[in-house]
Amino acid sequence: MRSDIGNKATSMVGRNLGMRILENVWIPLSDGTRLAARIWLPDETFSQPVPAILEYLPYRKRGGSEARDDATYPHFAKNGYAGIRVDIRGNGESDGWMEDEYSAQELSDGLEVIAWIAAQDWCDGHVGMIGISWGGFNGLQLAALRPPALKCIVTACSTDDRYSDDIHYMGGCLLNDNATWSQQMLNYSSRPPDPELVGPAWRDIWLERLKRLPFLAHTWLGHQRRDAYWKHGSVCEDFDRIDVPVLAVGGWYDAYTDPILRLLEGLSAPCKAIIGPWEHKYPNISRMTPSFDFLSECVRWWDRWLKGHENGACADPALRAYVIEDAPAKPGNGHRNGRWVAVENWPSKLIGQKVFHLSAAGLVDGDKLAKATGTKITISSPMDHGLMAGNFCPGMRIDNELPGDQRDDDAKAAVFDSEILSTAYTILGRPEIELRISSDKPVALISARICDVAPDGASTRVCHRPLNLTHRDSHEYPEPLQTGRIYTIRFRLSAAGHVFAQGHRIRLALATSYWPILWPSPEPAALTLHIPGSSLNLPVPLARLANQAMDPAPKALQSNLDILRAPSHCRVTEQQEAGLTLLRSEDDLGRFRNRQSGLETESKVQHLHWINPDDPLSAKTEARWAFATGRGDWQISTRSWTRMTADGQAFNLSAGLEAFEGDELIFERTWEEIVERDHV
Repeated sequence: MRSDIGNKATSMVGRNLGMRILENVWIPLSDGTRLAARIWLPDETFSQPVPAILEYLPYRKRGGSEARDDATYPHFAKNGYAGIRVDIRGNGESDGWMEDEYSAQELSDGLEVIAWIAAQDWCDGHVGMIGISWGGFNGLQLAALRPPALKCIVTACSTDDRYSDDIHYMGGCLLNDNATWSQQMLNYSSRPPDPELVGPAWRDIWLERLKRLPFLAHTWLGHQRRDAYWKHGSVCEDFDRIDVPVLAVGGWYDAYTDPILRLLEGLSAPCKAIIGPWEHKYPNISRMTPSFDFLSECVRWWDRWLKGHENGACADPALRAYVIEDAPAKPGNGHRNGRWVAVENWPSKLIGQKVFHLSAAGLVDGDKLAKATGTKITISSPMDHGLMAGNFCPGMRIDNELPGDQRDDDAKAAVFDSEILSTAYTILGRPEIELRISSDKPVALISARICDVAPDGASTRVCHRPLNLTHRDSHEYPEPLQTGRIYTIRFRLSAAGHVFAQGHRIRLALATSYWPILWPSPEPAALTLHIPGSSLNLPVPLARLANQAMDPAPKALQSNLDILRAPSHCRVTEQQEAGLTLLRSEDDLGRFRNRQSGLETESKVQHLHWINPDDPLSAKTEARWAFATGRGDWQISTRSWTRMTADGQAFNLSAGLEAFEGDELIFERTWEEIVERDHV
């Protein structure tokens, strides 16, 4: 089967630097839909068919992900691989309409895409997948469906469990990003196809796409517990379904680190993992350093599993991780001191548990205390605890919005400090806490943070995790708390690789809110922590871990984008009337021109979070996007917003979208939905 490349939209547009580029190739599906692909092929020095690497996303191969694609696929092509960037149905130039993230239709289409790639005359029938975030998710999900041509994957910043670790819920608590991410997808999917690629039908395609846009926040909020909706696409439901090798990659500053360790623990297929000091980005383009030569590592993976080269990839340690040895309390993008370590197997017998008991005196070394002192401590936090948390998922905005100095948040929480450390403690893995707790309300949450406290008092967040206490036994079958009853709860915090230096303190901070990361419980809760039997367990190496050599990243390949307006960012906290605190985050994503296509694009984003410290029902979130694209006389723009509030019984969701052709408003739509609270 051959590609149809007989018209302008699918013509070969570039030959340079050892590769050929097909700017837009139509992939036909069995229902008549066509998906749009951009393809990089090796040059004529590769006279035989080659393996292919697929990335499958809704983020627009033109007017979207070009900069990242241009920094990735030429490297693969020059090493003897075809690279294929496909837009999911209903996005970019692809036909049809998008229903939801990771839908059955998306995965069915993906299976057809893999089969189509394998059948092309430039492909030798072997296909790998690469992806970060959305593409990392569906790479795992498609691997679990076992298409014959798919031989291995590289998954970055993704998850095996759509409920436990995604942008919707955490520990059974509702993430504010559930609404703001829905707004981002509303903006992305409302963009038109490029007339240069689809011809004069672009306008009809666009208008029909606008009419069919789903209100995703409503869909996601309709599933507040881990039901069948979230089990779909969660490969942890049956790890054995994945029988191809997996390279899992992520960073300590990303929101998706825990799944990497679960993949190592759960997969029976070959699995290797790399965790560095990065945010939600491929390591080669991260703003956090040190980076490493990620693209060459991918080629090494492809060479082993797609070309059969015995290059030592199978013998790599299960986990290669960068352990951070200093993390500033007021962090910025840039370098983190530390070292790369190798752990041959995971779980590892080299990782033990260091127990600290909670006590009225703080955290007490379990080796020094047979029984905790004190009996009870009350935990009841103002609703604005968490303002120093930064962004839920650093790396998705112009500024990473990393967690700031935690002292302000620590002052609003119950804190337990260790003694000044006489020796350094390294942790690698997921800390666990065990707490004996009672509540005065039937619905309540607890937010836990581990911080590194320097001699000058500066407090750096190392890891965190909340738990909706109605989910204490099950995310699928939550139950209200019986007020006054003492419960023993256990849960793990997010993974970390960190050194607490000699002279520092380890701090555990416990609170009943974490705004604006989490939506608050419907009533202010007072938790009683019953000290005897409450503890913190840290994953501590039993011996010094072996050093691991990692090649530095070369200079990134240049994209075809000219910067017409540089990106910028601001984040401010304002005190308003009625006791409201507003956290405002604004990103001008800049304006760019593609030198090849002439297409110009720009976006501006605003996130607004209001809350009264004394009133959880005052919580309000709003996300706004403005987007424009065009060339010459063809100018398109959209404006959209999503808003969420709640009372004690239900969430109130609303959204709006306006689309313009030039200065003319050609489409307008609003959504209004009410969703009952379900133990949240």
